[in-house]
Amino acid sequence: MIIRTDFPYATTREDVRIPLSDGVELYARIWRPVTDEPVPALLEYLPYRLTDWTAPRDWQRHPWYAGHGYASVRVDVRGHGCSGGLPGDEYDAQELADGVAVVEWLAARPWCTGAVGMFGISWGGFNSLQIAALAPAPLKAVVTVCSTDDRYDNDVHYMGGSVLAVDMHAWAATMLAFASRPPDPLYAGDGWREQWLTRLEAVEPLIHTWLSHQTRDAYWRHGSVCEGYPEIGAAVLAVGGWHDPYRDTVLRLVEHLPSGRVRGLIGPWSHQYPDRGLPPGPAIGFLQETLRWWDHWLKGEDNGVMDEPLLRAWISDSHPPATVYEELPGRWTEERTWPSASVVPVPYGLQGAPVRVASPQHTGLDAGRFFPFGNEADLPPDQREEDAKSACFEFPVGGGEPVEILGRPSVTLRLRMDVPYGQAVARLCDVAPDGSSTLVTRGVLNLSARRGREQAVPWPVGAYEEVTFELNGIGHAFPPGHRIRLAVSSAYWPWIWPRAGSEAGWTLDPAGSTLTLPVRAGSPAATARDESVRFEPPEQSEPLGVVFPATLDEPRPERLVVRDVARGTWRLEVDPRYGGTRVYPDGLEFSEDAREVYEIQESDPLSARTLSEWQIRLHRPELGWDARVETRSEITCDEGGFLTSNEVLCREGEEVVFHRTWERRLPRAAG
Repeated sequence: MIIRTDFPYATTREDVRIPLSDGVELYARIWRPVTDEPVPALLEYLPYRLTDWTAPRDWQRHPWYAGHGYASVRVDVRGHGCSGGLPGDEYDAQELADGVAVVEWLAARPWCTGAVGMFGISWGGFNSLQIAALAPAPLKAVVTVCSTDDRYDNDVHYMGGSVLAVDMHAWAATMLAFASRPPDPLYAGDGWREQWLTRLEAVEPLIHTWLSHQTRDAYWRHGSVCEGYPEIGAAVLAVGGWHDPYRDTVLRLVEHLPSGRVRGLIGPWSHQYPDRGLPPGPAIGFLQETLRWWDHWLKGEDNGVMDEPLLRAWISDSHPPATVYEELPGRWTEERTWPSASVVPVPYGLQGAPVRVASPQHTGLDAGRFFPFGNEADLPPDQREEDAKSACFEFPVGGGEPVEILGRPSVTLRLRMDVPYGQAVARLCDVAPDGSSTLVTRGVLNLSARRGREQAVPWPVGAYEEVTFELNGIGHAFPPGHRIRLAVSSAYWPWIWPRAGSEAGWTLDPAGSTLTLPVRAGSPAATARDESVRFEPPEQSEPLGVVFPATLDEPRPERLVVRDVARGTWRLEVDPRYGGTRVYPDGLEFSEDAREVYEIQESDPLSARTLSEWQIRLHRPELGWDARVETRSEITCDEGGFLTSNEVLCREGEEVVFHRTWERRLPRAAG
């Protein structure tokens, strides 16, 4: 990592409030180059509190952009941080309308040329695309990182039409805790307490809404830019990582947007900016890449950025299973079109007699984290235990050349079920000669969603049908002497929430079933082009200087699996490790602790239970300010639906200023 202080421009920073038409003001931090000439503006727009939670990350990039001739602006979404107003649902119409207003406000500043770009990772990547689809005139370009174009089937809520137990609940619980945090009096002023209490009265657990929409209805179509790619008015640089759950969006954007205003980049990364150096690497000079994008689209420089390949993608070499890799072996490749003529679908027919698949309900405990962040226990360990609970089909890699895949594999499975509901899970693994099994990619289908995510169609009991679904995209090379393994299971906890009766599983007929791989055929010319893909070393601006003090508490394991042999119960305990305890240069002492629990009995899908607990403390000794937030969220289920329980407890010092619980029953209509 190169830390830069010698920028072309000196920079200034100021905090301002951006007025909206309804009287609400959004809190913003603006870094600007010292110049008499107007400059373009870059906007990152998030609910994650610019004065503390994202401040270390913000300091890595916003001053860097300012030092290179841009006004770089970080804004908190309404109802969060020190912004006014009340918190709402993620990406709701109010958030997007506010975002459009901010873009127009920035464009009208005397220090701005009138050209605006938006960038962000995850939430900020989402709303960058969504605001681009609203096409405000000043918004000329976006850089969207680890985001999605499909809020229903490629977000934290549903996967293949199935409820995502692992993150549907965890993220709703996280946002409940985040939305309950108080404004910081150092920045919000004397009215912080009244603002906090008003905000708390408006907080509603998002899980109530998300579980009330179990098929792809109008709620999910809102904000899903896949509903209308031509509406995106800005040029789009789409960035993802093969270890991020949203990477397929990059492939869809480069396919559906005009090639003259889109480029895609997929590396080996987790859910992180590619310059941060968090596992798995290698990291790249991402800020330099984006600067070229901004210079072309916001300053009109003819710098050749649109001569770059449509898609630059990393293809990993085979590697042994591990839960963390500092760097993955592999190489960069380029594609000038997508779908690519050099990627050919190659079918592999499954062999053997019909097989009954009734996976134990705890199949999936070795799935790894849904959102890898670069922690030590994020990625899936050796898959042999999972494979033993699945039906496996293998294809040896012969000859002297690897089988190199790039894109989305798919499976066609001929199934018979004796119950109306079930799940099918397909995992693609790389099996080494020593028997170790490395997860390459996976996919899920809720069998009631086999005719489209907009409807739930029960399975005809006792009948065979063929279903086809895609696995997540991947770039991977299977070497000679290894085996390509397709493992199919009827359960995948805690990623997928099971349904009553699903323990019966289903029968798979290999004679009507196929694995199709997107095989990338090599050629000397293509290899030469691949070798031309290069990136500069990562750069960032000088860090903020946050201190992470040592604590006396014994650290919990990141992921701990506990088996109760007598009861047949399995429990996964997760410490998500978002940030821990830290002290900021402005004197804020910030601590947070979170714990997630996923429990299931190996033969009973109705025993599934999720729990999330948060404790957050914000302390300013110089102001005598001490605020605490505690939340507890739980979901269980029965044959008819989900039972949710949520609690928020807030204190100022020792005084309880807010306490509320919610108990809801939400019918299971699909999912």
